[in-house]
Amino acid sequence: MYAPGDVRVEEREDAKIIEPTDAVIRVTAACICGSDLWPYRGIEALTGPTPMGHEYIGIVERVGDEVRNIKVGDYVVGSFVASDNTCEICQAGYQSRCIHNVMMGSVGTQAELARIPLADGTLVATPGPPDADLVPSLLAASDVLGTGWFAAVAAEAGPGKTIAVVGDGAVGLSAVLAAKQLGAERIIAFSRHPERQALAREFGATDIIEERGDAGAAKVKELTGGYGAHGVVEAVGTQESMWQAIHSARPGGYVGYVGVTHGVELNGLDLFFTSVHLHGGPAPVRRFLPELIQLIWDRTIDPGKVFDLTLPLDEAAEGYRAMDERRATKVLLTL
Repeated sequence: MYAPGDVRVEEREDAKIIEPTDAVIRVTAACICGSDLWPYRGIEALTGPTPMGHEYIGIVERVGDEVRNIKVGDYVVGSFVASDNTCEICQAGYQSRCIHNVMMGSVGTQAELARIPLADGTLVATPGPPDADLVPSLLAASDVLGTGWFAAVAAEAGPGKTIAVVGDGAVGLSAVLAAKQLGAERIIAFSRHPERQALAREFGATDIIEERGDAGAAKVKELTGGYGAHGVVEAVGTQESMWQAIHSARPGGYVGYVGVTHGVELNGLDLFFTSVHLHGGPAPVRRFLPELIQLIWDRTIDPGKVFDLTLPLDEAAEGYRAMDERRATKVLLTL
């Protein structure tokens, strides 16, 4: 990405091993993330031409001398944050905040080849080469599914719980799927888009709310006898969406926030009197990858349905336009 709205597909130097803990993979599928739209729209600053992409699956081509668990030929899924998976933070389940973390967006995985730092701690091999129809779902596990899953866990989704989901993009829809898998009794999805409403219901939503902001939160209270949801997923990252999530939760409820925040400020006194738990940030996708890969492999879940446009990598610029103009929920790039 050269500037807002300026995405180009160019030849770059092949990825190579730099650190002995690196691997190089041949990417078989990549995608465009909603967070990639922040710089595309000029909301997040760019510092010169920037490689794009942080979601990826592929086949290992080379490994560094210190890589022990991943081998050449493995078909792998990796997190959007590289982690050693051994430090105290990783061991506590927060690999995205590993003390040695590398944000994969700094590497750029919308490419034919990608260097994966900390390969042993970042990559998880699938049981074998996947059937073609599993590829979109495995790619979703690299970020949006894992992020939605973490958000649902942070919102304390479980049996007997009512969970509301703010945001009907790929992460929000994945959170609906996750809440259903975690046993939530009632799942309220906020959405104004008929096609996204339909997928939310397919993934497990029991109720749809079209109102936003305070009106949306009031609707949640109305649907829950005045109490509010036990847990709420915030999957947008704006001032309005954050307060919509907080005000949709009951006192003592949980808000799992995973939308990359821009311009969000929380008034301390207003927050004080909500009595809600706030838990979120960059999702520790690596914590959930083994479980998610197995659920996909067994065809228990099909999160790849969030992809509604597939393009070759050469047409990535059109993919960005389609997502920016809301003609697509999430774009898969084939290589």
